[in-house]
Amino acid sequence: MLISKRTIIILHDLFMAALAWQFAWWARFNFEIPFPGFQLSLYTIPVVVLIQGFIFSMFHLYRGMWRFASLPDLWNIVRASVLGALGITLALFILFRLEGVPRSILVLYPILLIFFLGGPRLSYRYLKDRKLSLQPIGQAKRVLIIGAGRSAEMLVREMLRDGQYFPVGFVDDRPDLRHSEIHGVRVLGPVDSIAEFCRRTSPEVIVIAIRSATGAQMQRIVEKCEETGVPLRTLPGLDEMVAGAPVLRELREVSVEDLLGRERVELDWKAIESGLAGKVVLISGGGGSIGSELCRQIARLAPARLVVLDRSEFNLYRIHRQVGRLNPALRVHAELGDIRDGAAVERLLKRHHPEVVFHAAAYKHVPMLQEHVREAVLNNIFGTITLADAVRRQGCEKFVLISTDKAVAPANVLGASKRVAELLCEARNSGAGTKFITVRFGNVLGSDGSVIPLFQEQIDAGGPVTVTHPEVSRYFMTVREACELILQAGAMGRGGEVFVLDMGNPVKIAYLAEQMIRLAGAVPGRDVRIEFTGLRPGEKLFEELFHSYEQREQTAHRKIFLARHPEIDRQFLEARLTELRAACDHFDEEAIAGLLKTLTSGAPLREARASNVVSIVPGGGSP
Repeated sequence: MLISKRTIIILHDLFMAALAWQFAWWARFNFEIPFPGFQLSLYTIPVVVLIQGFIFSMFHLYRGMWRFASLPDLWNIVRASVLGALGITLALFILFRLEGVPRSILVLYPILLIFFLGGPRLSYRYLKDRKLSLQPIGQAKRVLIIGAGRSAEMLVREMLRDGQYFPVGFVDDRPDLRHSEIHGVRVLGPVDSIAEFCRRTSPEVIVIAIRSATGAQMQRIVEKCEETGVPLRTLPGLDEMVAGAPVLRELREVSVEDLLGRERVELDWKAIESGLAGKVVLISGGGGSIGSELCRQIARLAPARLVVLDRSEFNLYRIHRQVGRLNPALRVHAELGDIRDGAAVERLLKRHHPEVVFHAAAYKHVPMLQEHVREAVLNNIFGTITLADAVRRQGCEKFVLISTDKAVAPANVLGASKRVAELLCEARNSGAGTKFITVRFGNVLGSDGSVIPLFQEQIDAGGPVTVTHPEVSRYFMTVREACELILQAGAMGRGGEVFVLDMGNPVKIAYLAEQMIRLAGAVPGRDVRIEFTGLRPGEKLFEELFHSYEQREQTAHRKIFLARHPEIDRQFLEARLTELRAACDHFDEEAIAGLLKTLTSGAPLREARASNVVSIVPGGGSP
């Protein structure tokens, strides 16, 4: 019968308690054999073992894993040893008033016990961390590590234990760490000298182990590393790490997201969860990039049911499976349908009675929509009207519209259609009933129709990488951050607001292309050429987040702003929408384009039509 590890640890600790007790007597009498009081020391061992064993269990010494022994474990050993000595002293005093027991033994005993218990634990961890590998050091891959913090320490410890990698040094800008060592590995110096360190240490790979690095810091590090020609890897952020997974398994190539990295967003998850927990949530366009990420995040917030609406059967099937894996207990309804189908939308809402609706369904490809104006209007405007009006009739609590920075001073059909969608949602917010909220933000890295997959495809084919203009720039954020802020804004909204997400600084698309080429191990202009093709129809050099007639105001969340603008003229808006619908029915694209221009020119805003703006109110609410 095999003995469990826990039993072995218990027996080890009890044996060490008896050994420390005997050794204290032996040391007290100058290591004589036999020493005076030898029989008394043996007679008192059961008392020592019984009391000390009880104290050990109080401090849970048997729960700690020797493999991960650390300072908290040592502190528990110190407390258990001292308290055990006091307990033994009290017991012996009660039994025979400590007659024949030298007082110095009661002081020596806990000191020796601390060493006898802590020594084997720390030695075991050291041997495990430095265990011999079957792979000779000469065959291990030489690694230079950037960063000398906690993440780097964990990484080196695992490398030394695994044997597949051999750390040759740390690179860190902090001057106080210069020439210090971590697990026997020297901190060589600052990032600016990394080329020199590579010549001295001949690494086969460089690993960036700074999980908290900002985009600017990552760009500087990557630029310095690219000069060396050594392959580059990095650790993901803490939010991306798989719990309990070995650190070495998490190493991955540096991505564009790392270079454009943004600081981690702090959210009020209690407020977000309280607004969604136990409720039926509907997500239109739930199979798209934004919609699917919303599905995944909301699935973790304990909604009563999740209704996913999409007209792509494959996207719907895919997100249905993903959410099922994330939360098997959640009831997910995958609904194949079109937001323009009024009868189907009405029937769906009556069947599921959603309380919160996130409207992410939209056409988003700029050049494509320039050629299909009518389809863009029917889907992005009248599809939104169909869903919004049905939601209001059903008495849903909240309707959150996902908008875009292209809706600001729109120069293309996509932006114009999304701007009109913003206006009509604000106009339908009457202060009672359904609360209509708009969230506006820029490009999402890796989203459907994003430039990044296109660039990657062009790089894989050997180029050229096509960029429309050397100066064109865009705002970027990750899909996870975008959806987290959408949820936060949805929780904050009271109806009628246009929330704008903090997008940081815009990024030049040419710079993005250059970095993607370098990350692929190529040199821009030499290995892969960048070709400028000229601005496409409806494309602007840069995007904006606020209209000229909007005032930017800070909200309770530092990453979310409120766009305050003049009151909406609802009658004017509805009249133009009626004309727009008629133009679509008659396939009159010239009239459609003219009405889009009128609707996005500021005409639906009363004070914006006047020479002076009299009052500014949030969203489309009343002053």
